[in-house]
Amino acid sequence: MYVEPLTAYREYLQNAADAIEMARERGLLAVDQEGQVDIDIDQAARTVRIRDNGTGIPAAEVQARLLGIGGSAKRGTRARGFRGVGRLAALGYAQTLTFRTRAQGEDSISEIVWDARRIRSAMQDPSAHDLASIVAAVVDVRVLDVEGFPDRFFEVEIGRIARQRGDRLLDVETVSAFLSQVAPVPFCPSFRHAEEIASRLRAGGGIEELKVRIDGGDPLTRPYRDRIPLGAGNGTIEDLQIVELPGLDGGLGAIGWFAHHDYQGAIPTGALVKGVRVRMGNVQIGDHTVLQGIFPEERFNSWTVGEVHVFDRRIVPNGRRDDFEANAHYANIVNQLSPIGREVARRCRTSSNRRTRLREFELAAREVCERLDLATQGGLDEARRARELAAARGGIVRMRRAIATDVLHAADRERMNETLEEVDGRLSGVRGMEADDPFQHLGETKRDTYREIIGLIYDCSTNHASAKALVDRIVRRISG
Repeated sequence: MYVEPLTAYREYLQNAADAIEMARERGLLAVDQEGQVDIDIDQAARTVRIRDNGTGIPAAEVQARLLGIGGSAKRGTRARGFRGVGRLAALGYAQTLTFRTRAQGEDSISEIVWDARRIRSAMQDPSAHDLASIVAAVVDVRVLDVEGFPDRFFEVEIGRIARQRGDRLLDVETVSAFLSQVAPVPFCPSFRHAEEIASRLRAGGGIEELKVRIDGGDPLTRPYRDRIPLGAGNGTIEDLQIVELPGLDGGLGAIGWFAHHDYQGAIPTGALVKGVRVRMGNVQIGDHTVLQGIFPEERFNSWTVGEVHVFDRRIVPNGRRDDFEANAHYANIVNQLSPIGREVARRCRTSSNRRTRLREFELAAREVCERLDLATQGGLDEARRARELAAARGGIVRMRRAIATDVLHAADRERMNETLEEVDGRLSGVRGMEADDPFQHLGETKRDTYREIIGLIYDCSTNHASAKALVDRIVRRISG
């Protein structure tokens, strides 16, 4: 059912969030007590264990809730999982799937073991006529002593994980990166917009945030930071936009936040914040492409940083939780997001135009300086010197044209005007001075010959800086 093996982690943390939320509602967890999920990855044994401090499952209910397929007591509630299949998400990637649990006040541990090898054999057995008989043949139910276990917990152990390319289920870095994006973990405290976003989400209906640790390490946080890694440099988040989207009946449908930055281009996938993410119950649905359709050009989604938290329970994730079922309530949210997508696209285009103008200005300024260096070099005939000065004046015109555009920031324009004033002043100074003649001690014929050679060097060179360096060496040799 699930294409991506890592999805199993999302399913188990989603169930953990439901159990922890229920424990809080029943008073088993205080308001200020953290919901915890501990993940232990044993690469040598090829085993993963995920344990939470939620309600646990009472022994009397264990078999009904953990052996059924496609039925869930969560259906029709506010719970995140409700299809009754997510707990088996890892079964296709391991030899055994073990569940252990204990409810508050019980004096034993319930254990259920699913054997994937026996499942495959049973499925091929022509005498197996119904699902119930198959389950009975492949599942072991045990009762364990409580020693060494918490007073209340639920855990799943994925045993003898099959070898796959990259071993993603057992790679701590890969699992951490995945869960930091999709799991209900808090924002990093260093993200300056974290509390503003979290407080708005809490006001909208509450969000469960889990303390998730892998191998006892630091708790995971969402990957959003004040700066966005862009490969060659960093983008900077400049301002935050938070929007409330009403449902069709006027109630709260969703809350979205968008971190506007300098929109330098597509954000690398490795930055972990690429695209508008959708969360329901604070668990991400799908990947960064779910809402790319709100943009007039889908590519602008990859320039964007933000999330949309869905609160309308009539908006339902599909079976694989990689998108939503199509209905009027989901369409209503998407329609309200489209103007924001257009605004972000406008910002992207404006930023692209701004960078183009800055680049044009820098290239023109560099050319002016190079032309003036040549004009003051000496050794040029008057006609070539006049051409260099004319080219420098043309560069000044292009610099002024770049400054005149309306896409620049005030700081850009101030800095560019300072550069223009400096370069224009230098041009005026060069035009008013007479260039030194390093060949004046030579006869007229030699002077003309050297000047012609220098002219040919500049004419035949594609790099004025290299040509100037060569001419400087020639002039020094002749002058010396």
